[in-house]
Amino acid sequence: MQDHVAENRRYWNEYAPQWVAAGEREWAARSPYWGMWRIPQSEVPLLPDEMGQVNAIELGCGTGYISAWMQRRGAAVTAIDNSENQLATARRLAAEHGIEDIEWIHGNAEDVPKPDGSYGFAISEYGASIWCDPTVWIPEAHRLLVPGGRLVMLGNSPIASICTPLGGENVDLRLHRSYFDLGRMDWTEVEIDPGGVEFNLSISGWFKLFHDTGFTVDNYLELRAPADNTDTLFAISGEWARQYPSEHVWMLHKE
Repeated sequence: MQDHVAENRRYWNEYAPQWVAAGEREWAARSPYWGMWRIPQSEVPLLPDEMGQVNAIELGCGTGYISAWMQRRGAAVTAIDNSENQLATARRLAAEHGIEDIEWIHGNAEDVPKPDGSYGFAISEYGASIWCDPTVWIPEAHRLLVPGGRLVMLGNSPIASICTPLGGENVDLRLHRSYFDLGRMDWTEVEIDPGGVEFNLSISGWFKLFHDTGFTVDNYLELRAPADNTDTLFAISGEWARQYPSEHVWMLHKE
């Protein structure tokens, strides 16, 4: 097991209890919303309205609410996560909501135990999209998809990554790391909220990776915090995120 996979498993098993309440809230939601600012599906349509006859996979599912949203749209869903404690919450909530047919897999989204071309749709919101090595999980997602299959991923904007102080303090207006050298970001020894290894790339780096892997970019979105949001979430203030992108979305299809 790669060291970042082991560290992220340890970190998320320890951190999982803090996500139970949020998971319960999201499972109860009947209309999806996205990212830290909870932008509604009507504004950022990341899921098709109808997913009947679609085999779908969530890569890094956490408490599994996106998998539930896809299942309610008619998809046959597989969900994989690196943390058994996160999956325990997902399975409990699935039972409470009467959903029995999601396949839950404890494993690493960089190495999914499924055959080539198993899925027509794959999605990652703050799962594989930030916690897995993109040079590994993007080709793995490509392998899992049928020709023409779609991948949607939402994660931290590289602008937010380079504006995050190296000690884990709140995002600010300074550049704290090289934009062109983005890649692995190890938070295990930082002063604030230590633990976990994240990944990001420059925008041109993402484009090159997608092109080299065989994905076509259909759309690219930079998400903005709502005007009335004054919260500070995950070290990013609403004021900052109204001026600069805290999150981005890639919408791709396999050539």
